[in-house]
Amino acid sequence: MGRIHSIETFGLVDGPGVRYVVFLQGCRMRCQYCHNPETWAMDAGEEQTAEEVFRKAYRYHNYWKKNGGITASGGEPLLQAGFVAELFTLAKEKGIHTALDTAGNPFTWEEPFFGSFQRLMEVTDLVMLDMKELDIRRHRELTGQDNQNILDMADYLSGQGKEMWIRHVLVPGLTDDETGLLALRERINGWKTVSRVEVLPYHTLGLFKWEKLGIPYPLSGVRPPTDDEVRRAEEILGVGGEML
Repeated sequence: MGRIHSIETFGLVDGPGVRYVVFLQGCRMRCQYCHNPETWAMDAGEEQTAEEVFRKAYRYHNYWKKNGGITASGGEPLLQAGFVAELFTLAKEKGIHTALDTAGNPFTWEEPFFGSFQRLMEVTDLVMLDMKELDIRRHRELTGQDNQNILDMADYLSGQGKEMWIRHVLVPGLTDDETGLLALRERINGWKTVSRVEVLPYHTLGLFKWEKLGIPYPLSGVRPPTDDEVRRAEEILGVGGEML
């Protein structure tokens, strides 16, 4: 059984083509700019089997054409790696493209997680990795969690030949400094399988959710980045440049 937060039937920003996006419940990170804080709780959401989820998803397969498919997002889908592996196995039996949208926080070399992760990677075509911050101290301040295991995961995926997209949320005064962006660019250049880099502008569309849950919003007063600031970050990170 998996715990499902919500479904998006026609996702256009969660991987290539038109995607059926399964948002899973549960996350250990507490990102200061999170726009889905209601996904944090591990024991919420609707319990469903992988077969149930896939059956609902497959109704839309005619819309996916050749480059669409199914994306597992969250929350943090790696907290339910076994469930996602089962869902993706059903998808691959039908030749469907599979994508994992993750921040990488649950990754560990220890069992039973690592074996489950390996099984998941066997049926995952694309990993979209949200790199919050490269500096470990700032990452901890931003998310409440360390990031060395996340970097280990990216190194492992690169060594295994697994295609990755790298995403970075741009928050003025928090994740937009040139030194940090240049360091992230250098790290990305060391990963051999990155086919795309995306800069995601910070927004406040999820602020009402924090207020509804009674959680103090830590970035009150922080503005979204300007178009020029986004373009500058894209230039530093090499967005649009030659990949692979």
